[in-house]
Amino acid sequence: MIWLTWRQFRLQALVIVAAVAVFAVLLAVTGPGLLNDWQAQHESFLSRIKFDRINEYLYIAGQALVYAAPPVIGAFWGAPLIARELEAGTHRLVWNQSIGRTRWLVTKLAVTGLAAIAVTGLLSLAVSWWSNPIDDAIDGGQTAGIYNLPRIMPAVFGARGVVPIGYAAFAFALGVAVGLATRRSVVAIAITLTVVIAAMILSPIFLRPHLMTPAEASVIVTADNMRGLQLSGPEENPEVMRIEAALEGSGFWKISEVTVNAAGQVQKTLPSWMAGCGPGRPNAPAAEAAARPPLSECFQRLADEGYRQQIKYYPADRFWALQWRETGIFLGLALGLTGFCFWRIRRDLT
Repeated sequence: MIWLTWRQFRLQALVIVAAVAVFAVLLAVTGPGLLNDWQAQHESFLSRIKFDRINEYLYIAGQALVYAAPPVIGAFWGAPLIARELEAGTHRLVWNQSIGRTRWLVTKLAVTGLAAIAVTGLLSLAVSWWSNPIDDAIDGGQTAGIYNLPRIMPAVFGARGVVPIGYAAFAFALGVAVGLATRRSVVAIAITLTVVIAAMILSPIFLRPHLMTPAEASVIVTADNMRGLQLSGPEENPEVMRIEAALEGSGFWKISEVTVNAAGQVQKTLPSWMAGCGPGRPNAPAAEAAARPPLSECFQRLADEGYRQQIKYYPADRFWALQWRETGIFLGLALGLTGFCFWRIRRDLT
């Protein structure tokens, strides 16, 4: 049964394994040089490598491949695994032999599922190892070129550590379950791709921010740490809807930021006099521009009246805790879908 399962999915496996192997060799060849550069000069590491096109391409390609692996595995390994057998009717031939449907499903899930997890895990391990000097430099406050996002940020987080393994297990189990439910390979592939991609996009929005209690910081806005000012309404009399301040440190993920007054109440808009602190209307008369108070005075008044920014964020040291928690959730979903597969094949299929 193991040999038969391998024969049935070896083409898909060889294509993906070959692609991963080629990329892993590239990382293995260039990784030691990157590590040596990091060890030689910490302070200017990213500035030194930002013009190296090979490193840029490998950095981008690594993230893209890790993100692509779960939906591809779920759609092209998981979805057709059972659906193709049900469409062709070959499952009846196997079940009429000495192999029961439970053993048949266990073998297929074990061989293909473990291969999917292993391939994704090795790819994620290789990319995380190669990118580690860059991630450490960014967490330390360096930025240069495309190297500007800490690994805890959503755009990078899902391509590091163990989270891709959870995504791959979930994607594979979902593909098998959808294939069992629809009994159509093409339909199962389409549904699996859609659901897995949606889950990976929505997880940083609706799941990850709630996995742990975030750290909080209260920041007084100054001319130095102000990073944005949003105005709304007519040019003659605009409202200041929100303001954004920089948070000290590096390597963190800012989850939310609101303005609160002296009583700690969240403000939907800032005081009306703040509109006079903005950049002003384009081509405004010189007298109007001269009448605007300096930004330092505006922010000092804002602080004197008790306004401040309440910021929730995950610091860099929460990375692995978030990784394990999110991975656990997706592994749990994978186990639930696997249980559905066994229930379905024993009770609903004839």
